Amino acid sequence: MPLSKTQTSFYRRLYVAHLIASGTASVPAITAATGMPRRTAQDTLAALAELDIRCEFEPEPGQRHNIGHYVIRDWGPIDPDWVARHAGRLREALGYA
Repeated sequence: MPLSKTQTSFYRRLYVAHLIASGTASVPAITAATGMPRRTAQDTLAALAELDIRCEFEPEPGQRHNIGHYVIRDWGPIDPDWVARHAGRLREALGYA
């Protein structure tokens, strides 16, 4: 059964948060890991706050032009252990390689 738009959006947010927590923590790295367009990755990062997941960008010291990575500061009501255990299922459901 195909995922609804709501499920796809929710799973994408969980999976992107998992990627960040696992060290795949920049927009180029996320797009490479998932194949999603850059704009979708950026929109997904911005939408994490809607799940009360606090994600912040940390610029690299001394670098220019927004060089850095994202960090999950607080998972809010989401259980990161559950997400980690089910990351493969989320990835498959979303069609990421």
